[in-house]
Amino acid sequence: MIARKPEGPREACGVFGVFARDLDVARVTFFGLTALQHRGQESAGIATTDGHIADLHRGMGLVTQVFNEGDLAGLRGHIAIGHTRYSTTGASHLRNAQPCLTQTPHGPLAIAHNGNLTNAAALRQRLLDRGVKLNTTTDSELILWMLAAPTPGERTPCWPDRIAAFMREAEGAWSLAILTGDALYAVRDPLGLRPLCLGALDLGGGRQGTLVASESCALTTVGGHLIRDVAPGEIVRIDADGARTAGRAEARRPAMCVFEYVYFARPDSLLESQPVHAVRARMGELLADEAPADADVVIAVPDSATHAALGFARASGIPFIEGLIKNRYIGRTFIQPDAHLRGHRARLKYNPLVANVAGRRVALVDDSIVRGNTAGLVVQLLRDAGATEVHFRVASPPIRHPCFMGVDMGTRVELLAHQRSPEAIRDLIGADTLAFLSQQAMMRAVSERQPAPPTGLSTSSGSPTSLASGHCAACFDGHYPLDIRRDQPLDGHKLAFEVDPQERAP
Repeated sequence: MIARKPEGPREACGVFGVFARDLDVARVTFFGLTALQHRGQESAGIATTDGHIADLHRGMGLVTQVFNEGDLAGLRGHIAIGHTRYSTTGASHLRNAQPCLTQTPHGPLAIAHNGNLTNAAALRQRLLDRGVKLNTTTDSELILWMLAAPTPGERTPCWPDRIAAFMREAEGAWSLAILTGDALYAVRDPLGLRPLCLGALDLGGGRQGTLVASESCALTTVGGHLIRDVAPGEIVRIDADGARTAGRAEARRPAMCVFEYVYFARPDSLLESQPVHAVRARMGELLADEAPADADVVIAVPDSATHAALGFARASGIPFIEGLIKNRYIGRTFIQPDAHLRGHRARLKYNPLVANVAGRRVALVDDSIVRGNTAGLVVQLLRDAGATEVHFRVASPPIRHPCFMGVDMGTRVELLAHQRSPEAIRDLIGADTLAFLSQQAMMRAVSERQPAPPTGLSTSSGSPTSLASGHCAACFDGHYPLDIRRDQPLDGHKLAFEVDPQERAP
């Protein structure tokens, strides 16, 4: 089975974890993973332990395809971690599915990892030189064996010390849920590139379970509530006494991926204590201020651009209507269309509401343009439906640089905006006008604190620039928060997408 090149950027994966006595933790993890399905749709898995024996079930496909009642019944214990994956390093194959699990002399050890290690090739060679036999091509397995290997003279493992030692050697992005025989750990890299949060689940009688998730939407899905974000560089230990900080990496300026706000995170999630949907709406409002459109209606490219389009409509005074209906399942198939259907690729994914479009000037709002495979097709789809003009508005800046920290955006030559002006892109996609949100406005939308419930960690708003505001926007401006090196690819998947000197971190 060969995966198609994604039309848009793909997040590496989603992680979930739970520690709770007298609770079906596997079932809770299953539903938590379904809430994180948007973060990875190639494989899924759950590992559990009762403190002595660990059980694991993994498979290819969506969460609901991988697990049935019998599978969940075989996953026993009071600690569970789960993972849903899109491959960025390591092929889309069952052997690369997560969680990764091994048995140590001190009990089970399993990890679920979101992110990419940018020095994976060097770490891999180091493990091979030590005689470690690696079974997969993922950087996530490297983390497992770096944690499993004992230190000289060690009688019993101090997992926080081992995790801290791994963090001193590793470079890149990692948000981890780690299962051991006596605890669950939540770990985030010192830059905080990928999100991770803690939650609580009321079990009645004054008892609580503790949850870990890539996004807060997974906590609420299983009936829990957000406690706070895991801080960049923090090691959180979760056991029968609750959650507590068990270590911290050396402090660095945070650089959470700004694309979480633009596209990846579900709109009902909270990131850095602010609602994602409110940030996206603010991006749309600022886009309307910067690049107004002479249009009759505003429509969104569904679903990720809906809130930006609503903000654009609110700020411009142009009515928002539905103009495109998305087939939410066609994008999850690996079956290629035949020669006839390839000419109708846009119709396989979107259907226009002709009555809402015909005879009207349309302001079409999208969250981003990456490879541009869809943009031109959607413009033509609207013209075929009778739109008299199509004014394309993008609620983020042009994407000109690849990502090395856990997002598959493509190589430099695959990015539509690489070495192309907005005018050239407009000509390619066939729009009447085209405008992008400026990076300053995007960072302003992210950094201006949006109203949110009084839970979670508060952070300083900072300056409306990317790294200065505590966010990574390297895909837009090329300023990477860490040194990007020419590591060797694993299994034919480029860990570093042919970085040239212009794209090295300053």
